[in-house]
Amino acid sequence: MSATRVERNAELLERAERLMPGGVSSPVRAYGAVGGRPPFIVAGEACRVRDADGRTYIDLVCSWGPLIAGHAHPDVVRAIEEQARLGTSYGAPTPLEVELATTIVAAVPSVEMIRFVSSGTEATMSALRLARAATSRSAILKFAGCYHGHADALLAKAGSGLATLGLPGSAGVTPSTAADTITVAYNDLAAVEDVAARAPLAAIIVEPYAGNMGCVPPDPGFLEGLRRVADASGALLVFDEVITGFRVARGGAQQVTGVRPDITCFGKVIGGGLPVGAYGASRTLMSLVAPLGPVYQAGTLSGNPLAMAAGLATLRLLDEVAYARLEASGAWLEAGLNEAIRSAGVTARVQRIGSLLTLFFTNRPVHSEDDAMTCDRERFAAFHRAMLARGVMLPPSQFECCFLSLAHDEAAIDEIVAAAAASLQEVA
Repeated sequence: MSATRVERNAELLERAERLMPGGVSSPVRAYGAVGGRPPFIVAGEACRVRDADGRTYIDLVCSWGPLIAGHAHPDVVRAIEEQARLGTSYGAPTPLEVELATTIVAAVPSVEMIRFVSSGTEATMSALRLARAATSRSAILKFAGCYHGHADALLAKAGSGLATLGLPGSAGVTPSTAADTITVAYNDLAAVEDVAARAPLAAIIVEPYAGNMGCVPPDPGFLEGLRRVADASGALLVFDEVITGFRVARGGAQQVTGVRPDITCFGKVIGGGLPVGAYGASRTLMSLVAPLGPVYQAGTLSGNPLAMAAGLATLRLLDEVAYARLEASGAWLEAGLNEAIRSAGVTARVQRIGSLLTLFFTNRPVHSEDDAMTCDRERFAAFHRAMLARGVMLPPSQFECCFLSLAHDEAAIDEIVAAAAASLQEVA
């Protein structure tokens, strides 16, 4: 095929479905939950993307969170270009790793040392290995609807793509692997206390602000209760801040809530749009990681210099003014969507944490996965299609967050609200 020939969405999808499962590299991108055909994106700038048919959309996916500065921010692009000219990967330590580690440790008080990996899945998998080594215990407690990547032990009652597909776990995960994972409802502190009293836990892992069953905040006292249970039982508290780290605040959810975990997992924003992950903890805990200790973990592209450069450029943009802008943008969108819901007379509600937001088609507050599952997913699918037709790209799942960026200005948000008002009238 000629390198200069331009393919359109339909042709690309037909070829992709012959070559890749579902025609995608990650399940939720297949649009199975919302119908229609996924657009193939060829370019992005600021808060907009363009597909292979030449259509432009306001983007509320933002690569599922990393693009907090927007698409192709000049500072981030420049940092990647400058590093690419020097080389894309060395398989050796680089100064950029040291600089990004210094930046993260300075921002997150619970982290004294950090190890870079290439994905959020690697970060959570490695964090739990560390917790098991530190405690000499096997059992892990997680929460239904919280997604921590696709490591075998964490695919029980996971959110995001699994909830979208209606799967309780995954084929290929052995019963013996799943046996060490205990799952309870998010925000159910009594259930956590009961499990901890009966089973010796190595770790309690949680999204401090859940983002994979839609945007779900912790109930008052829930995270503080997890910290108390962990301290009393000898378990380690692991915060999965792959979504929330450097997004809800520079110090992540732990800065906002005041609850410090034992281990923190990072991803998304710290790579500025390139593949990245990391886990960090106290110097004592991290000294158990090889080569200092017996917990083995390695990766050919860990600390990749392109990702380090993009991450540093992104984090330099995130000062107090930036977070104030993100909060104001989130509040502006939330207010506009609530007014559109009232005008349309639709049963729906908006839940928001800073620049994370979900419009749930349900009549109840969403505190847990069970609450999220009461949503009218058919109506969400119709709403998604109506928004896409009006030039707004939402995450293709009721159980995902919309992500705002610094590039979403008032004009863009007004466009989103106008599209939502018309779309809600259409699906009412």
